[in-house]
Formats: sequence, C-alpha cells, structure tokens
Amino acid sequence: MAPSKQGEVEPVILETTHVRPKKSDDDYAASGDGSSGNEQTGPGAPEVVGGDVDAVPEKKWRWLDYLTTKQFWIVLVLGQILALCITATNTFSGLLADEGTSIPAFQTFFNYVLLNAVYSGYTIYRYGFKKWGKLLLTDGWRYFILAFMDVEGNYFVVLAYRYTTILSAQLINFWAIVIVVIVSLIFLHVRYHLAQYLGILICVGGMGLLLASDHITGSNGGPSLDPLKGDLFALLGATFYGLSNCFEEFLVSKRPMYEVVGQLAFWGMLINGTQAGIFDRASFRTATWNGAVAGYIVGYTAMLFIFYSLAPLFFRLTSAAFFNISLLTGNFWGVVIGVQVFHLHIHWMYPIAFVLIILGHFAYYLTESVLGESKKPWLGAEQEGGVSGVGTARRRLENPDVIV
Repeated sequence: MAPSKQGEVEPVILETTHVRPKKSDDDYAASGDGSSGNEQTGPGAPEVVGGDVDAVPEKKWRWLDYLTTKQFWIVLVLGQILALCITATNTFSGLLADEGTSIPAFQTFFNYVLLNAVYSGYTIYRYGFKKWGKLLLTDGWRYFILAFMDVEGNYFVVLAYRYTTILSAQLINFWAIVIVVIVSLIFLHVRYHLAQYLGILICVGGMGLLLASDHITGSNGGPSLDPLKGDLFALLGATFYGLSNCFEEFLVSKRPMYEVVGQLAFWGMLINGTQAGIFDRASFRTATWNGAVAGYIVGYTAMLFIFYSLAPLFFRLTSAAFFNISLLTGNFWGVVIGVQVFHLHIHWMYPIAFVLIILGHFAYYLTESVLGESKKPWLGAEQEGGVSGVGTARRRLENPDVIV
C-alpha cells in the first residue's frame, strides 16, 4: 500500500528508503510499488509510508503531558462536534418519524452516495481509473468488510428502537465500548493505563446518570413491543459498531483518509442500497413525501457526511475507545436540542452527568505522553509501519512544530 513513485497501488505496506521531513499530507496520492527511494514534492507527491524516520525523540513522560498540548483540546472539541452530528441525525430521524416516514436503511443510502461521489471521485482523480480499479481488486475485500460492519451497525441499532425502549437500547450500546477495548487489547496490541480505565468508568457513570434521569422523567420510550428481540438487535448493532470502529482506526493509520472513506462509501452504497431495496420497500410505499420530509433527509445526510468525514481524523488523533466515550455526550446535546425542537425539559441530573462525562475525558488522558493515542502500537516504535499524514504521530515525529 505504500508508495514511493508513480505506479501501482499495492495491497500491503512496503518500506521506502528515505523520508523527507515536512512532507506528510493526506492530499498526497498513494501510488507506486515501493521499490524506489525517489520522492516527489508538491501537490501531486505521494503520501509517505514506511522507511527510516529521522524522528524527534518524545520527551520524558510526566503527569498531565498530553492534557497541556493543543492537540488534546482539538480532540476534545472535535469529539463534541461528532457527538453533535450524531445528535442532529437522531433529531432528523425523529422529525421524519413524526411526519410518518420511517425508512432507516433508505435514508442512510444518500449519505453513502454523497461520500462516494466526493471521496471516491477524489481517489480516482489522484490514482487514475486503472490504479483505482486495482485497489478494488487487491484491497476491496478489506473495505467491503468495513462497510458491511458499518451498514449493519446502523441498521440493527435503528431496528432495535422498534421493539425495545430507548433506555434498554442505550444501555446495551455500552457494549460497543467493551467490544472496542477487547478487540484493541487482543488484535491491535493496545495496552490501556489504569487512568484510561478510570476515565471510561467515569464517562459510563455520567451516562448512567443521564439514563437514570430519563427513567425518572419517563422519557425512556415507554412500553416496548418485544424487549428481548429489541435488546438482541441493539446488542448486535453495538457489536458491529465496535468492530467497525477498530477496523477503521487500523486502516486510516496505514492508508490515506480519502481512500478509506471513499472505499467505505463505495461498498456501503452497494450493501445499503441492496438492503434498503429488500427491507424498506413496504415502508417506502407508505411513507409521507412532502417538502418537510425532503428537507429533513437533506439535513440528515449533511450531518452524516460531516460525521463520516471527521471520524477518520479523530481515529488518527485518538482511538476507537475514546471515540466511543466522546459520543456519550450526545444524549446531553440531544436533550438541549429537544428543548427547542420537541419542547422537552432538562432534568437537574443532566448538567451533572455532562460534567462527569467531560471529567472522564480528562481522566482518560491523565497519564498519556505528548503524542497521546495518535501513536499506534501496531505501527512500530517510530511509527514506521504507518502513513505520514494529518493527525498521525509519525507526522509529528518528523515535524515537531505541527499540531496535528
């Protein structure tokens, strides 16, 4: 997968013989067979993968090292933007349901189409049709698996809300965090610090307060149609979410972000389109179609597009685990939006829960080094096994002055 000259896209990471400092942007196209040490400069130059990095040594570890960096605050804000995007998509889904339009698979189809048009289009522009076609043949199976897990995660979680209460579905969504931690420990060789486990527990405790307040106020979805079936669907959806998060974090550490998003969208469009054609036909015929519905679908698609565009950068800067605990604040933002849109009332426990979750974010990175979780253990001591692009630790090792 690593380029060093214009040529073919390989399915594996190869090493080059030299890396020029300060040339590490995801605008660089991944092409070449890795057999030469020649480099190009300028906007058409390839993104660098592998090689001998003239790295700047990371400073000796101290408490609060990462919390004092600008990158941490960027990560904190970016996580809340992602949480707001998810909250907005949930809001638009609620508005669609109020209009009598419930087509969960079909409405997500537009997001994959838009992502594919933008990111696959740009990938083809960088690689050319021949190299893009070879990418499909050599690495397509990896991205198909990623897209399948992403599509099914979305589908089963939405399906769960038809049968069980919101409270039950949200409780089971904690399973995604468990899956991420287990997969990261076993397959990605991640070793969490005690402070990180503590941070996760604090965030989960904050989420527990949110759920408790929902139960007290009776806003947990009311009686369920089939609790067992709904809980099993939610559990399955959370499992797919956790697996897809870990796999995407792995892929974006080794490949350009535009390639990963483009391939995810390409295969996701095919899988989601097929699924929508099979399962959403009846709902599509009975759905309400008017100007408001069209506007809600546009808003839903726009928010998901932003989410899918920013998530790969977040995975590079942090981890799948921190990604999931960052999204826990989405419930709080959902109620804030609900006050204005659905005329809900904020329970007194909500602000406390939000502060608790944010404190968990700080606790999670209490003992991390200045590179935080952008330094991936599966890429080597100097990150030589990964791509040098925006948000990667390798880029910061090569260029100490950059922030991300």
